[in-house]
Amino acid sequence: MNHVKRDHGVVWSADYTSYRESLPPLLESAALIDELASHRTVLIKPNLVEDLDPPITTHVDLVEALVDYILQHYPDIKIIVGEGTGALEYDTFYCFEQLGYTKLRDRAQLLDLNIEPCRRLTNDRCSRWPEMYLPKLLFDCFLISVPVLKAHSLCRVTLTMKNMMGCAPPAHYQQGGAWGKSSFHLRLDEAVFDLNRYRTPDFTVIDAAVGMAKAHLWGPTCSPPVGKIVASYDPVAVDAHGTALLKKSWKDIGHIRMANGILGRAEPIDVRELTLA
Repeated sequence: MNHVKRDHGVVWSADYTSYRESLPPLLESAALIDELASHRTVLIKPNLVEDLDPPITTHVDLVEALVDYILQHYPDIKIIVGEGTGALEYDTFYCFEQLGYTKLRDRAQLLDLNIEPCRRLTNDRCSRWPEMYLPKLLFDCFLISVPVLKAHSLCRVTLTMKNMMGCAPPAHYQQGGAWGKSSFHLRLDEAVFDLNRYRTPDFTVIDAAVGMAKAHLWGPTCSPPVGKIVASYDPVAVDAHGTALLKKSWKDIGHIRMANGILGRAEPIDVRELTLA
C-alpha cells in the first residue's frame, strides 16, 4: 500500500539558481527531514529513460544535492538511487555511467529496477492493469521521484506519475516491443494511472530548471527556460502544476484527470513560492 500522503494540494516552488542553492530551502519548507524520521531506506527515482543528456534526463547534480541534504541530517540512512531504463540496447548501469551517476557510489547504492525481484499485485479497480508486477523494494522504502519537466509525444506530459514507468520490469512489460516498457503504449494514460494506483511517489522534486517544450526525447527546450524547482507530497498536484509550467491544462492530460480526487488533488492547488535570499 502507498504511504499516507500529507499536504494534499500543496506545491512548493523555488527559482532555480543552482541545485545546491535552490534545493535545500525547498526541502526545508516541505519539512522533508521530519517526514523521513521514521524511515530507514530512501529510494530516489530519477528519469534515465535513455542515455541522453539533461534536460531529457534527470541531472545527476540535482540527485547529488538531494542525497547530500538527506545524509547531512540522517548520516546512517540507506539511500538507493534506482531506475529502470527503457532502452533494450543497454542496461540502466550504462545510463548511470554515461550520465555521471557513478560519482554517487560512495554515498548511495545504484540499482537497476528492471531486474529487481518483483511482487505480484492485484487490484480489481484497475481496468488496464488488474494484475501488476513491481519491485518489492518499492514497498519497503520512502520513494522520492525526481523527474524532469517535459512534454510528451504520446500523453502530452511526462512528470512524476509517468516517471513511475521506470519501475515496471521489461520481463513483464516489453511484450515483444522495441522498448523495454512497450506494453504501456496501449491506453497509455490509463496504464500510467493504474500503475500509480499500486504505488505513487511519497515525495516529488521536479527539475523545471529548463524544461522540454515539445517532446520527451527530442525537440526544443523551453525558451526561455522555466527556471524553477518544484516539490510536493501530492503527485497529482505537482503534475498539475508542472503541466501549467508547460503552458498546458491538466484537464487535457488523461492520467492526471483520472487521478484527480483519487491519488491527489489537481484543483485547487496551493503553490507556495519561495523567495531565496
